[in-house]
Amino acid sequence: MNPTLMPAQEQTVETRIGKLEFTHDFANGYPTNATVEKLYDERDFQRATQLYLWALPMVSAGEIEYVYMETPGTAHGDILSVETFPDLSRFLTANATTPYTLTWLNLSKSGPYVIELPPGPIAGFVDDLWQRPVTDLGLPGPDKGQGGKFLVLGPDQTAPQGAEGYIVVHSSTVNVFAILRLLATDPQQNQTMLGKIRFSPFSQRANPPATKVLRLQKGGRSLANAPRGIAYWEKLSRWIDEEPVQERDRMMMAMLRSLGIEKGKPFNPDAQMKKILTEGTLIGEAMAKANDFDKRQMELSHYADGVHWHFPLCLNISQESESYTQLDERAAWFYEAIATSAGMVTKTPGVGSVYLGTYKDKDGDWLDGAKSYRLHVPPNAPAKQFWSLTVYDVSTRCLIDNKEEMADRSSRQPDLVKNADGSVDLYIGPKAPTGFEKNWIPTVPGKAWFPYFRLYAPTEEHFNRKWILPDFEKAK
Repeated sequence: MNPTLMPAQEQTVETRIGKLEFTHDFANGYPTNATVEKLYDERDFQRATQLYLWALPMVSAGEIEYVYMETPGTAHGDILSVETFPDLSRFLTANATTPYTLTWLNLSKSGPYVIELPPGPIAGFVDDLWQRPVTDLGLPGPDKGQGGKFLVLGPDQTAPQGAEGYIVVHSSTVNVFAILRLLATDPQQNQTMLGKIRFSPFSQRANPPATKVLRLQKGGRSLANAPRGIAYWEKLSRWIDEEPVQERDRMMMAMLRSLGIEKGKPFNPDAQMKKILTEGTLIGEAMAKANDFDKRQMELSHYADGVHWHFPLCLNISQESESYTQLDERAAWFYEAIATSAGMVTKTPGVGSVYLGTYKDKDGDWLDGAKSYRLHVPPNAPAKQFWSLTVYDVSTRCLIDNKEEMADRSSRQPDLVKNADGSVDLYIGPKAPTGFEKNWIPTVPGKAWFPYFRLYAPTEEHFNRKWILPDFEKAK
């Protein structure tokens, strides 16, 4: 028989995604119909896992607005006061020591917006929807905040006539949010400052309306963290539709289109796509956990040799390096935390704040809610204002969900038990050690946890590492 007339020999190729079949050998053959469908599904799944990581800053930020608008009567531009443990427990890695205020703006609907702050100990910022800083609104340093009037402009908006005297700042997204921390030790002073904060459209500057202050709806259970399952993609679709496409993201828009998410079009995935996206969310989050809790190739996370503490905020606040966008670094931070600002990455002694995080004890074991630990805080902690230790659930990255509603200990605490040299021993575990009940944070067996150790107005001893925080040790 003429060799050219012999029937084609199909070839099956073994791969990490299973068998792939071709009409001839791999180089000369076409993929069979079944293999074509399999490869398209795998393409969409792989894209979903990576798009999950890429979109974390936007989707996570969007959940802040979801919790914000869940409060009855809330409108964009209102101030939401977040003070109690249940309130703070609804936001990623909140500090339980100081009260927060939160405001959301949509600049395409409101036009340019005015933010007016009184002088006083206020620390805050405005971030865009990608959680990149638009402006700081005061720093928790020795100046105690100078106040000021800010004018926030959205994409394609220019400073209107009459903007003289305002600090004019620009956002690359139409949705922005402002977070303020009221840092006075006197609660009445915090309330006085809160009453003087103003948010209003620039168009109403001649007769600005009173800024409404609300409290989170009591009993609400929604959390401002990235949702799991198909809800992740439903939320992402909304923000893609509302925001202008940025040049850096056009390739990602092309990949989203294959998943059924396209600006200006409804998101209606069929059953097969829902299955792919649901699994993509699961594996994407698993990758986010590995990326976050290991922080491989993230040089900016290094704190000090010999300890497991690190800087969890290990990216440039622009999210850009010299030659690439910091995809892994920002996915690590925004999986477990909210927002960036200049004050959060300060290198100036006495200004801003420093965050330290860890997931392991001195022995290199993951922190476990069923075990008890001791953290020795050496004397003379390098903070002009105060330090705090806050504990979070790994599942939600929100304040640890314990029945005592207790997640924080700080140097502001008047009943904190101190050692003779001024050092402090903190205890984290299911049971309080006798005599150290005021130094104890309860954990929950069956759940992993992680802490942040914050230094407010860090001093030179932090920056030159003359003061180093030791690791957690298993309590005996």
